[in-house]
Amino acid sequence: RVFGRNAAAVSAALREAVAHLPVDINPRPPRRNSFEVSLVKEDGSTVELWSGIGKGPPRKLKFPQPETVVEALKSSLA
Repeated sequence: RVFGRNAAAVSAALREAVAHLPVDINPRPPRRNSFEVSLVKEDGSTVELWSGIGKGPPRKLKFPQPETVVEALKSSLA
């Protein structure tokens, strides 16, 4: 539940920031107890925008603030 709620918040923030951006949640089976956000560019390269692996405890550190991911996305697209 916590992972899904945070994924929904981050994907909504990303869609709001960049209107034409397709957002997929878990296109592959996710790693257990991890929360990661990656950008797959048109050329097929991948840029990690956020990784909660290695963060925490407390558990809340494993999840980003949506604004943090949006800023990472904007700097990756620039």
